[in-house]
Amino acid sequence: MDEKVQIFDYERIDDLHCKGLKVIQNPNFFCFGIDAVLLSGFARGKKGESILDLGTGTGVIPILLSAKTKAESITALEIQQDSVEMAQRSVALNGLQNKIKIIQGDIKEVPKSSLARKFHVVTSNPPYMNEGGGLVNPDSAKAIARHEILCSLEDVICAASMALMTGGRFYMVHRPHRLADIIVLCRKYKLEPKRVRFVHPFVDKAPTMVLIEAGYGANPMIKVEAPLVIYKSAGEYTEEIYHIYYEEGQV
Repeated sequence: MDEKVQIFDYERIDDLHCKGLKVIQNPNFFCFGIDAVLLSGFARGKKGESILDLGTGTGVIPILLSAKTKAESITALEIQQDSVEMAQRSVALNGLQNKIKIIQGDIKEVPKSSLARKFHVVTSNPPYMNEGGGLVNPDSAKAIARHEILCSLEDVICAASMALMTGGRFYMVHRPHRLADIIVLCRKYKLEPKRVRFVHPFVDKAPTMVLIEAGYGANPMIKVEAPLVIYKSAGEYTEEIYHIYYEEGQV
């Protein structure tokens, strides 16, 4: 770990509880949540494969994937300069400069960029909210991370499709109420949904997240996996969630 990385007074360093990895965060920005951690546990990166993370924010998903998969290289795309710079320092803090590359760019530009058709795997934890109303400051980092201001769900899925090689895989976490839109858009861009897993806060509560894997150019057949339950009681993770958070192995 590089101890010379600059940390500003308004920032904090969060422990990712995985092989000593850490991430720099600014509480005034959008900070990562459990959805990013669950996506890193759901995605699969094989030996020798390359991964692209779309809308990486402060880079938590690439950093976790570097430990949780066998992928050879990870590229992360983010449009906001402040987040890009913070993610680059987090990569340096963990000594992962040779494995993770953080670049500034617009998801909507991926189809005609040098990133097209270059990756075995694409991941994304995109903005969930599409209503657009009631935003106090649509230019704020938090609003951009949460709402479809700079890119839509279709933009993300189109970019994922164009970035993948034939046979590549796309992994995304989103909200269950958008599942129909996700499936329709995936098929529009030749991404066939292959695995779906609903995430429930408690065993007797409705799902609040859905994890999706889609294959580029794959044959139709979808597997709905067993529900993933976060808490077994208030404030106490289930064994599976604990395993995902503290997983040391690779998939």
